[in-house]
Amino acid sequence: MHIVSSPISAGRKRAAGVGIEQFHHPRPVGVGGRRRPRPTPERERLVAGLAGRVLELGSGDGVKLACYPPAVEEILLVEPDPFLRAASKAVVADLPATPARLLDGELTRFPAPDASCDAVVCALILCCSGRLAETFAEIRRVLRPGGELRFYEHQRPRSHLVALLSGLVTPLWSRAAGGCHPARDILAAMRRAGFAVESVERFAFRGFDHVVGVARPR
Repeated sequence: MHIVSSPISAGRKRAAGVGIEQFHHPRPVGVGGRRRPRPTPERERLVAGLAGRVLELGSGDGVKLACYPPAVEEILLVEPDPFLRAASKAVVADLPATPARLLDGELTRFPAPDASCDAVVCALILCCSGRLAETFAEIRRVLRPGGELRFYEHQRPRSHLVALLSGLVTPLWSRAAGGCHPARDILAAMRRAGFAVESVERFAFRGFDHVVGVARPR
């Protein structure tokens, strides 16, 4: 499956020039400033073509809600951090046109019925799950048949030396960066959890390997 760009409604696009993906791993949601804002290429590729009901793990400051295409009918947000949840709540209240609901959940427990979501979106949050297999199990549970996982995540470095060093600093880094595991092989963990990776793009951001792509339960 190839990810293609899709239009973004004017009302939501106006809010996309500010905000971050996650406070513990700040990445811009939008570029171009407030006058002519547009989503970053990574965020636009992440959500392009989505429709129906979407559940996003890790809402960050909530501003990335503005980047969803108009075909998305409802967005469910699960943010385990109380501070970030409060920030997202304020943004949701200021964007009444956005069909979003902030849920009280955890990375291993989504308050959504079985097979109720057309897609699950994860952006720089899977690296922070202390029980990744349970997180993937929950993603599978809430996805409808044919539903997809959209991911934008850290990826274990290709260099064995850099991967080794990343593993050595993980205990200290994890405490300072919201539980992040920088040496985690997200793609391998995804496949072990029963997902087929349909498309993936690998790139570097500030020296760290990242992947953005689409996967579906096998």
